[in-house]
Amino acid sequence: QVHLVESGGGLVQAGGSLRLSCAASGTTDSTSTIGWYRRTPGKQRELVATISTDLIVNYADDVKGRFTISRDGAKNTVYLQMNSLKPEDTAVYYCRRIIGAPGAWFFLDANWGQGTQVTVSS
Repeated sequence: QVHLVESGGGLVQAGGSLRLSCAASGTTDSTSTIGWYRRTPGKQRELVATISTDLIVNYADDVKGRFTISRDGAKNTVYLQMNSLKPEDTAVYYCRRIIGAPGAWFFLDANWGQGTQVTVSS
């Protein structure tokens, strides 16, 4: 069982930056695509970015050019560097192991983690 733990969130002013981390513990898993999701009260869960094991990345349109997803296999960690943050980026951010293809992702694990809160003030 792989357990993912998100960290790195916080309060930042608009235009600022944060780097989120998604650390995997338990069974070493370097064979999964990882997706960063965010959830805002009153809005649907949104897929923000994905990275495959061969480092193919995809981004949601509203974060392209501002967010960068990367992974460190040696540390079993996936990062989400978020620059030029906007108030609308405020959400709880989660990482999940996923399988499939853009537009048709499925979760490999049953549960969501705690997530990490990102709050961007205007």
